[in-house]
Amino acid sequence: MPKRIPSYRRHKASGQAVVTLSGRNIYLGKHNSAASRRGYSRIIAEWTAADGTLPASTDFTIAELLAAFLKHAKAYHRPKEQEKIALALRPLRALYAMTRVADFGPLALKAVRQQMIDVGLAHTTINSRICRLRYVFKWGVENQLVESGVLNALQAVPGLRYGRTRARETEPVKPVPDAFVDAVVPHVSPVVAAMIELQRLTGMRSGEVIAMRAVNITMNGHVWVYTPPEHKTAWRRHERRIYLGPKAQAILKPYLTTDLGACLFSPADSVAWRNQARHAKRVVPINHGNRPGTNRKQSPRKRARSAYDANSYRRAISYGIAAANKQLLAEAATAGIADDKVELVPHWHPHQLRHNAATNLRREYGIEVARIILGHRSAATTEVYAEMDHAQAMAVMGRIG
Repeated sequence: MPKRIPSYRRHKASGQAVVTLSGRNIYLGKHNSAASRRGYSRIIAEWTAADGTLPASTDFTIAELLAAFLKHAKAYHRPKEQEKIALALRPLRALYAMTRVADFGPLALKAVRQQMIDVGLAHTTINSRICRLRYVFKWGVENQLVESGVLNALQAVPGLRYGRTRARETEPVKPVPDAFVDAVVPHVSPVVAAMIELQRLTGMRSGEVIAMRAVNITMNGHVWVYTPPEHKTAWRRHERRIYLGPKAQAILKPYLTTDLGACLFSPADSVAWRNQARHAKRVVPINHGNRPGTNRKQSPRKRARSAYDANSYRRAISYGIAAANKQLLAEAATAGIADDKVELVPHWHPHQLRHNAATNLRREYGIEVARIILGHRSAATTEVYAEMDHAQAMAVMGRIG
């Protein structure tokens, strides 16, 4: 008989009751419920009778499969992909954590998909998340945790088709008109404005611009070359080169320091700029003697991070859009113009700036040049980013049609 009986515990992340036997977590259902207590008693009785070994008949659940896969994903996938996997697994864990893997079939997968539809996800997002769920089961088959028949059954569930379901539909990502970009630039910090202009010039991804470091930039010759150490297709051993001409170099030079490994664009610089602007506007009252409260200790402020991430960069642009629209409405009110007559700046996000660059490059220099500068392996991918020049097509047909 084993010396110590493993305890009945609460799994903090899922709220499930859990017991660890032979190094394996066995989830029992809702913590402190009668069913989970009965399950614990049954499993401990079987485990004790087997001299402290895990019974071979113990059912392998979805929760256990996900726990094993996430451990693999943490070591194998990049942080961005780990985020996407975690979001994809959330409804599966919520609905079927205690279901046996062998019992999870196409109808269960469709139920998970329906929950994604009900919370308002777009059909393209749902399809990509369902693909990630299938990938978990594929990994399970590879590691002999899932029977191949389970995966084959799940592959029978087709992806959602455009306009055929109740899933929300989204429009393709388009370039943002330059007028809307120009309207926002004065309302963001110089650091964010520099990132916006760099993206608009070079077509680099948001993740590439926020990760720029001097150590990754070759500054020889008329055109500099930025080689990001990590990028979207690095796992395929594709090399990514971003070319920085004189305009891009002029934007970068104020941010080059002797610390070659530091990110060029720091939120700390934006915070310092914002604090300086607030201080310049603030009217400091004259202190006549020892007034109550004048010596109060200032509350500590959260220290700014040394680098932006995709979310903080996007939020900075959103704040700039809100500030630009606030100014437009104030100017309209001064001029006696009704709010509904004012053309406000619509929401746009930094990834659209890559589409701006792609469209301009294709129009001025052709699809092949655009492909190389954007870092695509095929022109078909570039077509997704570059808007077609319908004016050129109309001019041709005006001559021959």
